[in-house]
Amino acid sequence: MPLEFASSSDQALPIWPVTKDAEIPPEAEAGDWPAACGFTGKTGEICLLPAAGGGLAGALFGLGDPAHARRERFAFARAAAALPKGEWRLADLPDGFSTDEAALGWLLGQYRFTRYKGRSPQEARLVCPDDVDAERIQAIAAGEFLTRDLINTPASDMGPKQLEAAARKLANEIGASVEVTTGDALLKSNLPMIHAVGRAAEQAPRLIDIRLGGSGPMLTLVGKGVCFDTGGLDIKPAASMGLMKKDMGGAATVLGLLKMLAGTGAAQGWRLRVLIPAVENSIAGNAFRPGDVLGSRKGLSVEVNNTDAEGRLVLADALTLGAEESPDLMISMATLTGAARVALGPDIPPFYCDDDATAQAISAASMTAGDPLWRMPFWEPYETMIEPAIADLDNAPSGGMAGSITAALFLRRFAEGAGRYVHLDIYGWQPTAAPGRPKGGVGQGARAILSALPDLVK
Repeated sequence: MPLEFASSSDQALPIWPVTKDAEIPPEAEAGDWPAACGFTGKTGEICLLPAAGGGLAGALFGLGDPAHARRERFAFARAAAALPKGEWRLADLPDGFSTDEAALGWLLGQYRFTRYKGRSPQEARLVCPDDVDAERIQAIAAGEFLTRDLINTPASDMGPKQLEAAARKLANEIGASVEVTTGDALLKSNLPMIHAVGRAAEQAPRLIDIRLGGSGPMLTLVGKGVCFDTGGLDIKPAASMGLMKKDMGGAATVLGLLKMLAGTGAAQGWRLRVLIPAVENSIAGNAFRPGDVLGSRKGLSVEVNNTDAEGRLVLADALTLGAEESPDLMISMATLTGAARVALGPDIPPFYCDDDATAQAISAASMTAGDPLWRMPFWEPYETMIEPAIADLDNAPSGGMAGSITAALFLRRFAEGAGRYVHLDIYGWQPTAAPGRPKGGVGQGARAILSALPDLVK
C-alpha cells in the first residue's frame, strides 16, 4: 500500500522549489548559503538550509531548466528519496508546475516491491498541499501500487489462480461481484480461444468477470492476463522470455484502474465491468499449434500462424462477451506487440479509437495526468493483412509490417457492438529507474482514462 501524506503540522519544514539559475525565494532567508554550497537549481538538486539555532530551517529543491521541465515527470519523487527524516511541506511552485503532480510524485516515489525483501521505513513525509485532494491522490497511488505489485510478482506466485485471488480480494474491498469460468467450463460457455491458449498449462485457464454499480452508462474494461508467455510451440528465445511475467500487465492495469475508480468515487454513475482472460501460454502435448484453425465466441475462424501471438486470441473471446451487452465504452489494455515499442519506445503506449471526441479527450487527459498516450489509426487498408486464405482471420500476418495496427484491427473485429471501443497497446514495464517509477512493473494509461472519464460520458 502507498504511504500516506503526513498530518498537517506546524512543525513541517518548507521545501522551496527552484528552477535552474533562478533567484532563491526571499522567504527562504537563505542568504549566501546556497551559493556557498554550489546550489544552482539543477534537476533533483537538494540544498538543506540551516536554522540559526541549529537544526534545519528547510530545503531548496532543484527543478532544472524550465525550458526542459517536461523532460521529467514526477520530479518531486527525487525530493522524497533525498530529504532527511521528518515532515515537510511544499512552498509555492513556479508557474507551469502542478501541485497535484508534485503530491502524486512524492507518493509514487515511495513504492518498493517488498514481497520477497523488506524495506526501510519511510522517513521524509509530505504534508499534502491545501489545494490538492489528498484522498484522491492517495487512491490513485493505491491503484498504481496494486498494478506494480501484480506485474512484479513472478509467475511462480502469480499464475491464473493467483490472479483470480487478487481480483477477488479487490472486488471484496470495493463491494463488487465476481464470477469466474474455469477450465473445460470455458468450452461450455463458448469461450474456446481462451481455453485453447491456456489448456497446456498446469493451472487451468479462466475468465474473470467483475461487476460494480447498477445504473448509468456502461464501461467495460478488458485486460490481457497472460501470466507467463513461453511463446508456446513457437517458443521465445531466453532473452525474450525473461520479462514474460509482465505479460499480464493489461490485467494488472485494469485492476489498478478499477481500484482508482472505486477509491476516487469516479465509479459512481457508471456500470463497470472488468473482464480478464487469465492463462499461461505453456508447452505440452495438448498445446495449440501453428497452423491450427480455432473457432471463436463470435463465430469467426482464426488461423494460428504464430502461437506467440496468443494475447489477441484470449482478448478476442473476452471482447466478444463484453460487446454482447452493448457497453457505451469498452477499453482493452494489453502488453500486445513489440511493434508498439519499436515505434514509440517503452514510455508512450499507442492507443486506437475510431471516435474523434473520445480520442481527443483521452489524449488531452493523458498529458494533464502525466500518463502519456499517443493515438494511432485503425488503418482500414491493412484489413486484408489479417485475412488469410483458409480462415476468416490470421492471428500473426507475415512480413512484420504495421504489427501494432494489425493487432488492433484484429481486436476491433471482436469489439463490434460496443458503442465506442478503445485499445491500448501498453508495455507495463519501466526498463530504467526514473522519478516515481523504479525499474519494474508500471501502470500505463490508467490515470489517463481516470482523468478523461468525466468527458467520456455520452
